[in-house]
Amino acid sequence: MEAQIKHYENKLAYEMDPSDLFEALNDGEKIIVIDARRAFGYDEEHIPNAINIPHREMNAETTKHLDKEVLYVTYCTGIGCNASTKGALNLTKLGFKVKELIGGLEWWKIDGYATEGTKGEKQALKIECAC
Repeated sequence: MEAQIKHYENKLAYEMDPSDLFEALNDGEKIIVIDARRAFGYDEEHIPNAINIPHREMNAETTKHLDKEVLYVTYCTGIGCNASTKGALNLTKLGFKVKELIGGLEWWKIDGYATEGTKGEKQALKIECAC
C-alpha cells in the first residue's frame, strides 16, 4: 500500500492535467507554460501565453532569463510525442521546478480551451485574469 501511495503522490507532484493548468492560470498562480516543440509547431498552435523553448535547445544559456522560483509546465503535441518529457527532464536538470502537462496540446483542446497561432482555436474557453 505504501508503494502505491508514493506512486500516486509522485504522479501528482510531476504531472498536471489541462483543467488543473487552466484553473491555476486563471487563479494567477506563478506558472510559466513551456511549449517544448520546434518553433513551427508553436507558430501554428500553442497554449495562450506559452513560451517556446524547444527541448533540443534547452541549456543554461537559453534558459538563463527564466525565474527559478516559478513552476514551469512543459507540453508538446500529445501522448504520441515526448518533447514535453524531454523538456521537463532538461529543465529539471537545470534546476527548475517542473511539471509535465498530461495529454499536451491535444488534450488541452479536447477539454475546450482556446489556443493561439495561425491555426489557433479562439472560440474556446480563454484564460482570463479577474483582477
